[in-house]
Amino acid sequence: MSYQPPSGPPPIYGSSSGYASPPGPPPNHDKAPSIDNAPPPYHDWTVIPDTSTLPPPPALSHDFSTGANATGDEAERGRTWCFLFPLWSPRPMSSEQLQAARAQNHTLIKAETYVGDLLQHNPGPGIWKCWTFAGCKDSLIQTALPNYSAPADSPMVTGRSKMIYFEIKIHSVGRQGPPPSPPETADAGVAIGFFAPPYPSFRLPGWQRGSLGVHSDDGRRYVNNTDGGLDFTQPFLAGQTVGLGMTFSIPRNPPAYDVQENLLDVEVFFTRDGRKQGSWDLHEEMDQDQEGVQGLEGNYDLFPAVGVWGGCDFEIRFQEKDWMYRP
Repeated sequence: MSYQPPSGPPPIYGSSSGYASPPGPPPNHDKAPSIDNAPPPYHDWTVIPDTSTLPPPPALSHDFSTGANATGDEAERGRTWCFLFPLWSPRPMSSEQLQAARAQNHTLIKAETYVGDLLQHNPGPGIWKCWTFAGCKDSLIQTALPNYSAPADSPMVTGRSKMIYFEIKIHSVGRQGPPPSPPETADAGVAIGFFAPPYPSFRLPGWQRGSLGVHSDDGRRYVNNTDGGLDFTQPFLAGQTVGLGMTFSIPRNPPAYDVQENLLDVEVFFTRDGRKQGSWDLHEEMDQDQEGVQGLEGNYDLFPAVGVWGGCDFEIRFQEKDWMYRP
């Protein structure tokens, strides 16, 4: 049997299909673009975040001092000494020693390199007169007893803050008269600071581990820094009285996740002629190449110290009644 197609055109083409297209052009010719074709939401990147709660950036350490610089051999000798003699554990003191330390009745010990004299002021025991000669090399003067005893003074033990502080009155430092032009390396100077024992007596406070100090020749602060220190204040001048203190307090914030113990809050502050002139947080942000603050955080005993080189004349004042600064 043969197949015969129906007569006429296919139904779709005929007028009898019954389907009428909607009026007007296709929808996409006259409507707004769909949401898929719209630009992405506008991100308000112009809003400036609040950085007031972030810690300040670390202070930049200098490679060299603008004043006097010890030689590389002396710095290496200091590092070797500290490697051979690690920090001592805190040592308990007798009641008599604690009483003397808290009354600031200190005896001074001078380095073998110290060329000059130490004389306790009469009638009071809290003032020592010190002078050195031009040939004096870097030398440390320290007390026989600590100003801060970790077993007795730590806020973790007592539940209250502890401040240690002392002053030096500068009569003369090195060459007298106006500074030379161009400037020369300082021929003399003093440094005021603290250290955790033992400490090399031929190094200034702030240069080796477990120590900090502010130096007269450049006004910089040093914390375990054998290089050029960090900018801090103006150099010390004859006739001025400068002081250095540390305040240890119960921590205000919980320890960080990577810290095993709750560190004390420690503020280091500097005064000049009785006025507080600057301070820093011991646990501030540091450059990666800085070597830390071990020994200074309140878990070791701390001794006041004065470093000196060249010809100087000054007084060390330990007792509050003789300070210019009033806490």
